[in-house]
Amino acid sequence: MPTEPPHVQLFIMDRDDRKRNKNMLSLEDTQQWSQSLEKLLESKYGLATFRNFLKSEYSDENIEFWLTCEVYKKIKSSFRMSSRAKKIYEQFIKAESPKEINIDYHTREKIKRNVKTPTMHCFDDAQTIVYGLMERDSYPRFLRSDIYRTLLDNLAADGTKG
Repeated sequence: MPTEPPHVQLFIMDRDDRKRNKNMLSLEDTQQWSQSLEKLLESKYGLATFRNFLKSEYSDENIEFWLTCEVYKKIKSSFRMSSRAKKIYEQFIKAESPKEINIDYHTREKIKRNVKTPTMHCFDDAQTIVYGLMERDSYPRFLRSDIYRTLLDNLAADGTKG
């Protein structure tokens, strides 16, 4: 049997592991990822595989920003919200930031103002833009990627063995 690259090996589980643990990845679950980006991100394994794919392309800032915003929206404390909003701005929004996301000037400026008195919705516009970019660009590439195709092929092959 050919040895899979490390990034594919992480997500291939043998049949015995799947029988012991019902929470493991199935071919049916994996096929559902191709229905929508939302379905992919709702799956623990789908999200992990997608993040791994984006890291392999050196383009994981969008998913990291989107996930960070999901966590941010759950913050209740205004002090923590203010502190976290500033960190998110510095990390993802500010021009030349380490993980700068691709958003337009007006959205960037609006967020810059919003961060001064942050609410749970101050990153919503940017999050919507980033989700759209992933949906139109990264997600279709992921579905055509070796990572996803190999995972489907291996799960299908395991299914025919068992």
